[in-house]
Amino acid sequence: MNAPVTIQQRLARLNPRQQEAVRYIDGPCLVLAGAGSGKTSVITTKIAYLVQECGMSARRIAAVTFTNKAAREMKERVGQMLKGKEGHGLTVSTFHTLGLTIIRAELKALGYKPGFSLFDPEDAKALLRDLMNKDAQVDADQINSVQSQISAWKNDLVLPGQALSHAGSDDEHYAARVYEAYGRHLKAYNAVDFDDLIMLPVVLLQQDAEALARWRRRIHYMLVDEYQDTNVSQYQLVKLLMAERSTFTVVGDDDQSIYAWRGARPENLVTLGEDFPRLKVIKLEQNYRSTGTILRAANALIAHNPHVYDKTLWSE
Repeated sequence: MNAPVTIQQRLARLNPRQQEAVRYIDGPCLVLAGAGSGKTSVITTKIAYLVQECGMSARRIAAVTFTNKAAREMKERVGQMLKGKEGHGLTVSTFHTLGLTIIRAELKALGYKPGFSLFDPEDAKALLRDLMNKDAQVDADQINSVQSQISAWKNDLVLPGQALSHAGSDDEHYAARVYEAYGRHLKAYNAVDFDDLIMLPVVLLQQDAEALARWRRRIHYMLVDEYQDTNVSQYQLVKLLMAERSTFTVVGDDDQSIYAWRGARPENLVTLGEDFPRLKVIKLEQNYRSTGTILRAANALIAHNPHVYDKTLWSE
């Protein structure tokens, strides 16, 4: 039977920059990870390092990413490193699942009753159609437009009461009125929608000092994957939870941001340095996926992008 792989053996398999990213745990850390640079290995090894080398309880660690698939893969890889009770209570999830966990724990503070419903986009669209048809017959494009606008407001933490003052056109004024009615009806149904899963926890933590203290006691270290794809509300969630300890690692690459249409803000990489002046930036530039020729072409293209942090991919 093979002896289990130790954390030191796992570290030895990483390159010097990856090792530095794993070992740096004393403050805020941005790992600027180019494509194919082994960022998932860094995140999963760092979770094992925190537990096995630093003695941190797994239940105090939260790793978040954007898709269920990415979260599953990360969970599987960590599961191979942390055996038995070692990994008990570890959170590896999407942002929305973390938000749902907070909502379930804080139902009373949020003013919801047990057994609340989660409206998927089709449920939400049906409710909007009912509300909008009260004014006049509306077509699918109008409903989609209002739904997108409400989603954008929620992602930017604009509450129903504030949306009217943000509205710059007749269409936005109309959307703001629908948003208010939509919010009232959701609450009456004891329901939340997908965007509420981030917005409601953020608003709660901003307004309720006791709830904020509870969650800061619960989560001592955060790791965020694909950080360049965070929107305003997701960034605020990380910032609120981590502002006191400043113990987190975010992994991202502004050259790989593809979700601007969904509210993603690559400029959150800049905001992070402003909000956490002690931020340590570690660049992963060694690529394990492509040849030197491909990388020279990629670097030439990437050079035209607006950057805060420059990096040059290379390969052996």
